[in-house]
Amino acid sequence: MSDAAIAKSPAKSGGSKLAIVYVTCLFFIWALVTNLLDPLLKTMKTVFTLTPVEASLTGFAFFIAYGVMSMPSAAFLSKFGYAKSVMVGLGGIVAGCFIAIAAAKLHTFALVLTALFVMASGITLLQVAANPLIASMGRPEDSSFRLNLSQAFNSLGAACGLWFGANFLLKGQIFEKGITITDAMREQALGFVSNVYFVIGAGLALFILAIFFVRRQITEAAPKTGHFVNPLSALSSKWANLGAIGIFLYVGAEVAISLNLLLFLEQTHILNIPAEQAGKMTTFYMVFAMIGRFAGSALLKSFKDYWLLTAVAVGAIALSLVVIFTKDMVPSPHAGDVNLLLATVPLTTGLIPAFAALLIGLFNSIMFPTIFTLTLQRSSAPASATSGLLCMAIVGGAFLPLAFAKIEEMTGSKSLAFIAPLICYIYVLWFALVSKNAPTHEIEDEAVAGGH
Repeated sequence: MSDAAIAKSPAKSGGSKLAIVYVTCLFFIWALVTNLLDPLLKTMKTVFTLTPVEASLTGFAFFIAYGVMSMPSAAFLSKFGYAKSVMVGLGGIVAGCFIAIAAAKLHTFALVLTALFVMASGITLLQVAANPLIASMGRPEDSSFRLNLSQAFNSLGAACGLWFGANFLLKGQIFEKGITITDAMREQALGFVSNVYFVIGAGLALFILAIFFVRRQITEAAPKTGHFVNPLSALSSKWANLGAIGIFLYVGAEVAISLNLLLFLEQTHILNIPAEQAGKMTTFYMVFAMIGRFAGSALLKSFKDYWLLTAVAVGAIALSLVVIFTKDMVPSPHAGDVNLLLATVPLTTGLIPAFAALLIGLFNSIMFPTIFTLTLQRSSAPASATSGLLCMAIVGGAFLPLAFAKIEEMTGSKSLAFIAPLICYIYVLWFALVSKNAPTHEIEDEAVAGGH
């Protein structure tokens, strides 16, 4: 080796390590941006006086991008490569942030929805690129470690998004119960929205610059881009379809609960706490999910994946039933002295469904990757096509929250709205049980699950 080559080696090694760090950060970034949706929904609902279905359009506008933009993202990646895809994906989030700022200044809810779709389009491209990229950046025998570390950062980003949103989006008089909302309060709340997305947009603009400086190392480490594989070609496989339905329903259930958890916890008969405090408590939903991912990884060494999926599906079903059937106990104006007793009951009984709803996060934790892997092992379609179809199925996060909100409007109860995720978990249970006896095969071509 020449002296010049020796001199370049440390820099190249250092640049490669820095590239790995930056790509790992992508998992944190898209989770943080995605989980700002929960406190944002509360803000939009309050500021624009929206019905549950109207408010749930925030989730719809965001997650519909997975269905619309997955195939264009895969085509873009195959043509332009990984480094450009990462920078363009981040650029999409930045563009969405500045559209959100304009929406807040103009007081336009429709523009907020546009901003969310643009952000999610960028995130879709990031997910298509980042998973196979991080797997290939380094020694093959360490790829599992890098993927697990990235998934841990994904969970950390989700928890931080909820905490950050609760602290900076849910402040101000407008969220105090029983108060008459004024234009000044709306202006203040939308100002907080503008500030949050300005900080994120400006920060990510700088991060794009950092990615630009290591783009060569990313390109050198990235898998070779090939021809575009249409995910819809996997529709010919029975198990690809069953798995896609499973991903659609699971993601829909997770998002429906997450988007409404803050509104559920703050209710008088549940915890009767301010919106900001309820928002902070929703962080535990993702903390439980992070714990479940680590525990699930360890348990998969001792238990079959379909049995573990069966167990977590049963747990999620049981907790959903607890939320649905725990009676709302509110003092009656005609109950006389009994009110003295019932006045202390709501907090006690409310803790049960509140904890049950938060604990669902623990059982959600391994559902996505386990459904993904079980499907890939059983699908008769190429793994790349099956993987693409499963990623498109994340669009379930757009539709199930609407079903949740509609049930709430029809029944007047957020507790009964948990019927929507309950049905989803019942399907996941059925999928786990029937997958036990289905024929399997080795996964031959590349397919890496996205972080969710």
